[in-house]
Amino acid sequence: MPAFNTGRRRILQAGAGIAAASAALPILAQPGRAAGRGPVVAQIVDVSTMHQDVSKDFLIGSRAAWQDINSRGGLRGRVVQHVAIEVDGSPASLLAALAQVRDNTACVALSGTVSTAAASQLAALLRSENLPIAHAAPWLQDGGPVDERTFPIFATRQEQIAFALKSLSTMGVRDLGAVYATPQDHTLHHESVERTAAALQLRLQSFQAGSDARELGQRLTPGTPAILLFLGGTPELARFTQGLEKQARQRYLVALADVNLQTLMQMGMAKNTPVIATQAVPMVTASLPVVRTYRETLARLFDEPPSPLSLAGFIAARYTHEVLADVDGTPSRASVLAAFQRRAGMDLGGFRISFNPQRFGSTYVTQSMLTQDGRVIG
Repeated sequence: MPAFNTGRRRILQAGAGIAAASAALPILAQPGRAAGRGPVVAQIVDVSTMHQDVSKDFLIGSRAAWQDINSRGGLRGRVVQHVAIEVDGSPASLLAALAQVRDNTACVALSGTVSTAAASQLAALLRSENLPIAHAAPWLQDGGPVDERTFPIFATRQEQIAFALKSLSTMGVRDLGAVYATPQDHTLHHESVERTAAALQLRLQSFQAGSDARELGQRLTPGTPAILLFLGGTPELARFTQGLEKQARQRYLVALADVNLQTLMQMGMAKNTPVIATQAVPMVTASLPVVRTYRETLARLFDEPPSPLSLAGFIAARYTHEVLADVDGTPSRASVLAAFQRRAGMDLGGFRISFNPQRFGSTYVTQSMLTQDGRVIG
């Protein structure tokens, strides 16, 4: 097993893990609030080592949203039963999770599938099995074809890459390095990175890590660009910064939304390398109504700091509830799927959802920066 996996497991086990997030604050009816059993909404959560940091925060945000929704009356006075189903990243575990959903007739929708890999695989399974159930607001970063069951509301990796490179080009940057943490990352992203860089007239150098991203960081030369676009996960990025630590030249790293900046600090990243990360939701310090509600709810229900990924989970749940609330009568799989398929535009407390011809609901991208002294700013 690669060295970075051990570090990630140690960090995540030291903190509140997925199991704790799943068990915390069970959704119960409260006096004077939602009562009675309502529909089930299932959330498939990838707890594999490679994706725990993203999944944990996303799940906490979704939990917080559903808790708050039920405390305010749920769905027309009935509790929405939010069920988190853990998978380990393997095809067998995802098939078992889908069977659990299929066999639970009270389950009317899937919402907030996370990680990116699990969301992509689940979308493919729903197509192959022709299961007529809505797959709402998954953390689906891959911008491939979307069918009539899947309703992504967050900007794709391709949009994030374009945003990051355009931001650099407007700053006068002309030389850029693209660092691919794994061969899979290179296969998935190199064409879109090269195409976008060429359109923006950026000179691009590409680098691919082997078994350890730290080693790649150590062997970069003084001629390597000072600004590097990093395509990979949080542990690989931490190792890469450690490799850069002993180099004399200052480097700046630009990562995508699958990197968890809070976890990155915990994993022993080098302190002398600033990291800029794109994110597909507003800043957690923004004054938008949905962000204010998120911060208040998180502070009330969970002992967790705000993060972009838990805000994304919160927005995913809130979006799902808004569509459920638009269904006449008792929700069923068919009526809920039909409601999502209308793809109505929505202003979710300042986060605008408006589906484009490719069936993605948002192109919103912004950036935050992890400074050398450990602050996240944006």
